[in-house]
Amino acid sequence: MEASACLRYQVCGSGSSRVWSWLLLVLVLQNCSLALSASPYMVGMGSFDITGPAADVNMMGYANTEQIASGIHFRLKSRVFIVAEPNGKRVVFVNLDACMASQIVTIKVIERLKARYGDLYNENNVAISGIHTHAGPGGYLQYVVYIVTSLGFVWQSFDVIVDGIEQSIVEAHNNLHPGKIFVNKGDLLDAGVNRSPSAYLNNPAEERSKYQYNVDKEMTLIKFVDDDLGPVGSFNWFATHGTSMSRTNSLISGDNKGAAARFMEDWSEQNGFPKQSAHANSDDLGTLHRTSGIPRRVSTIIPEPNGITDDLIQLASSYEASGGRRLAGSSITKRIRSPQQNKPKFVSAFCQSNCGDVSPNVLGTFCIDTNLPCDFNHSTCNGKNELCYGRGPGYPDEFESTRIIGNRQFLKAVDLFNSASEEIQGKIDYRHTYLDFSQLEVKVSTSAGGQQTVKTCPAAMGFAFAAGTTDGPGAFDFSQGDVKGNPFWKLVRNLLKTPGKEQVECQAPKPILLDTGEMKEPYDWAPAILPIQMIRIGQLVILCVPGEFTTMAGRRLRDAVKNVLTTGNAEFNKNIHVVLAGLTNTYSQYITTFEEYQIQRYEGASTLYGPHTLSAYIQEFQKLATAMVADKEVPTNFQPPDLLNKQIGLLPGVVFDSTPLGVKFGDVRSDVPGNSTFNKGSTVNATFYSACPRNDVLTDGTFALVEKLDGNSNWVPVYDDDDWSLRFKWSRPARLSSRSFATLEWTIPEDAASGVYRMRHFGASKPMFGSIRHFTGTSRAFAVR
Repeated sequence: MEASACLRYQVCGSGSSRVWSWLLLVLVLQNCSLALSASPYMVGMGSFDITGPAADVNMMGYANTEQIASGIHFRLKSRVFIVAEPNGKRVVFVNLDACMASQIVTIKVIERLKARYGDLYNENNVAISGIHTHAGPGGYLQYVVYIVTSLGFVWQSFDVIVDGIEQSIVEAHNNLHPGKIFVNKGDLLDAGVNRSPSAYLNNPAEERSKYQYNVDKEMTLIKFVDDDLGPVGSFNWFATHGTSMSRTNSLISGDNKGAAARFMEDWSEQNGFPKQSAHANSDDLGTLHRTSGIPRRVSTIIPEPNGITDDLIQLASSYEASGGRRLAGSSITKRIRSPQQNKPKFVSAFCQSNCGDVSPNVLGTFCIDTNLPCDFNHSTCNGKNELCYGRGPGYPDEFESTRIIGNRQFLKAVDLFNSASEEIQGKIDYRHTYLDFSQLEVKVSTSAGGQQTVKTCPAAMGFAFAAGTTDGPGAFDFSQGDVKGNPFWKLVRNLLKTPGKEQVECQAPKPILLDTGEMKEPYDWAPAILPIQMIRIGQLVILCVPGEFTTMAGRRLRDAVKNVLTTGNAEFNKNIHVVLAGLTNTYSQYITTFEEYQIQRYEGASTLYGPHTLSAYIQEFQKLATAMVADKEVPTNFQPPDLLNKQIGLLPGVVFDSTPLGVKFGDVRSDVPGNSTFNKGSTVNATFYSACPRNDVLTDGTFALVEKLDGNSNWVPVYDDDDWSLRFKWSRPARLSSRSFATLEWTIPEDAASGVYRMRHFGASKPMFGSIRHFTGTSRAFAVR
């Protein structure tokens, strides 16, 4: 409006008057330009595939040795935003579809960024956070206790994650354009419950009375709007565990948060935000409710037939399985979600917060032998923890539970995205330091109202750690709430390391099962040097923590930092938004309140550095906040170890792949029935002779494809292994067999176009001698009505 008023100025006259008029016009236009340059930031979004090995590798999260990857539910991504002040500071936030961040991954990513960009990106302004899915490949952390079940370090997992983070940051850097950021928040009531309520109840009643719920229900979302392109992405923080998929699942999956991100990115593409628009059509959300809430990306160039006719069925029957054939490596198809040239893709991340005691299994906990509720204090069934399981909203179908919890987060994010109106404004800043949590002095209040100095402890895990949780129970005779320990397991523990008197007293009342902080062979079992980090973008402050805070622990930390930032500081007011980003930069398990620690539920037993761990975090984050307010730097006297060269990996490599005599890789073993017609909602299967997916993880490619016939001869890809509806399952007939099979399982979406389809498998085989060979094969065609 101001620009149009400026341009209505007319230049008249001649000679000197004309010159002065031109000068006046230039000044006016300059002022108009200043008025129009209202975007305070440069914003850039990026994402890249980090799925990794879909076979043989133990999954990270449940510590279940039998949970070995054998296929893909949907692919994993690294998602990034960069926000920069023009000619000023900038910050990078990375959200990983992985169980957690890893210290060695962070170290190596920073090294690569420094090699590319000098000091532009470094440990101070880059944060790498995990969503806490328990369905991703493990073996990428550097400390022994986190890689025992994966048979040590898995280089393939590590390399894929480091490469993917780097590529996603490069993409975000290249996409930096002037833009605005908006923030919004609101409650999501049905996506998380407290899985350790007896520990929560040990917090002071006065403190608990300040909150309506025993878990945080608030989602905070930021929306990115490019000045030229319109909305380009959103990130949100909400606390719920990535455990909708159970400890028996073997398909790689982003769990509920990864699913929510897929749904929102697909919704964005289907809406096709108009240029300069910050909102979708008002009918969009209602449409989602009417169509089961699962949007997906499908090519729109294929017309919908009027119906399935005998001619189409006959046409489908004319396409038999193709048989396997060799491919050049460059012929492996890209995923359908590969972005169009010169058009940045919409990036949406569902980040983790203080999820320590929050479960997505919202129906409650039940004994699998009696269907009765589990014991409240210990989560056992007749004294046995392994019989007590939480139930998700789709029980007994864990895929449906994942979809529902993901969909609930997605719908709330859409609502917040569409209604976001508060613009983020203000400077960018950050503080970061390393601390030795094994011996940190902490000042805490006494019951008499004074203060005393206490210390944190070297890391140790309690007996209740081995009991697991109701999301994934442990085994043997361990139970949550154990403050004494068991004589037999103490004897077993002592074979590894007997904790000394000082350590036992420091960790009390935790009975020590594994004294990991003092176990150094063959290298460190647990971290001691940890990073803490604060990122400020205007009135948004992100607290980056290297672990899983429980609900009340997160509340205390946020409140403490907010109090420092707003007390006597005009830059912040009551409108400040403080979010906690869990599992960031490295991993050090759980952080409970002092009171919760006394109960020794799973989370307390997994609070590594003793009962004053939370107090240490609060004290040190208050120092970061004070330094930020005073515009002072924060010194650090520590650096984390780089143990990459010490890593031991015992997972054997692929020796070779084989097929029966006369059979080629990619041949169909079990085909779609001939002359088939399937209704929407039904499931189609085809099984192919295949090879180990570790030969080539097909980063940014696909193992599975559904193709639709366009006309009489042109097959167009419409679904791949990153779609919710298509699953890639891999198996061997025997554990050490060189033969293997790939099953493609497609549940036809209700809004799939009617027509003729077929399924295609891609893979890579390893011969006894020679290089990796890529192959493909297709099923026979079938009709969908």
